Amino acid sequence: MVSVLVVNDQPLQRVALLTLLASEPDLTIAGEAASEAQAIRMTAALHPDIVLMNSRLCTKDGIEAIRRIAPPAQFPQSLEAAERAATAPRVLVLTSSGHEGDSYAALRAGAGGSLLEDAAPDGLAAAIRVVAAGDAVVTPGLTRALIEAVRRQHGSKPPLGHPRLRALTERECDVLVAVASGWTNAEIAERLSISPTTVKTHVSHILTKIGARGRVQAVTFAYETGLVRPAA
Repeated sequence: MVSVLVVNDQPLQRVALLTLLASEPDLTIAGEAASEAQAIRMTAALHPDIVLMNSRLCTKDGIEAIRRIAPPAQFPQSLEAAERAATAPRVLVLTSSGHEGDSYAALRAGAGGSLLEDAAPDGLAAAIRVVAAGDAVVTPGLTRALIEAVRRQHGSKPPLGHPRLRALTERECDVLVAVASGWTNAEIAERLSISPTTVKTHVSHILTKIGARGRVQAVTFAYETGLVRPAA
């Protein structure tokens, strides 16, 4: 069972989400919160698998809440810190159309995915399952917004200049490029002639070294550091 904490500042929307998720046989409601502060307190008390947050709460306080709810891995780090990061809840952000910038900030802060508010009910349930499993959910619109932001802000930045990039081995850089290109672990294994288990190990090391919670943050990192260039 995947437990979900619903965080939404609109009572009617919050009730609708609770009703929808409660109807899914493999999802359970951990609780509900109406603010960032409540979300932090309830996450600490209830330890949900997923925190489903509305992007309207992704203000400065909301971004800080995401950082506290889903702390990134650090490199180097203690075993205790690594275990705490590995077991922390994952955040899925619901975004209204035209406000992809809010989700972009949330993903950089540690959110594991973003989904449009007008997604179908089964799409929301599926996204929760995907993020709970450690994978990423990102809308096409947000992907385009990410690429545009990188093109504007980092277009002339030379690759391999970032300190955390220098911590990666050559093979880890190859794997990170593949992840940022949208390849699955199976595709990476086939194209780099290594086993799927080795790919998983490389991805785990990459996430730890760059301080990322998941593949979404790894992709963002690859673009922002110049390792991967946006298409013209």
